[in-house]
Amino acid sequence: MTSAPRVRRLKAPSDPECATDPLCCAPIGDAVLGQTDAERLSNVLKALADPGRLRLLSLIRAAPAGEVCVGDLVDALDLSQPTVSHHLRILTDAGLLDRERRGNWVWYAANDARLTEVRDLLQ
Repeated sequence: MTSAPRVRRLKAPSDPECATDPLCCAPIGDAVLGQTDAERLSNVLKALADPGRLRLLSLIRAAPAGEVCVGDLVDALDLSQPTVSHHLRILTDAGLLDRERRGNWVWYAANDARLTEVRDLLQ
């Protein structure tokens, strides 16, 4: 990922010439993250801040069908079923996973729209 080079300000806001410099004291744009969005993103990042949850998300995203049954995840991670379910609940509550109950089993798929939203906010 490459980004445009940053333009550095050369004058301090207290400099008398600052008023004529378009880069000095320029108003901050509308791209500032609002309080609600910041809280939502913070919750998502907290959900991702666990190695087990990152592995779960990785396994689900890499699944050939794009979805995984909770039983398959328990076997793949060598974790107890309650631990896997706990991590899946946190990822689902953060909006990173979609879940669907089919009979006695629950299937999970990555919420690509939410992951794209998070990725865009971090760029």
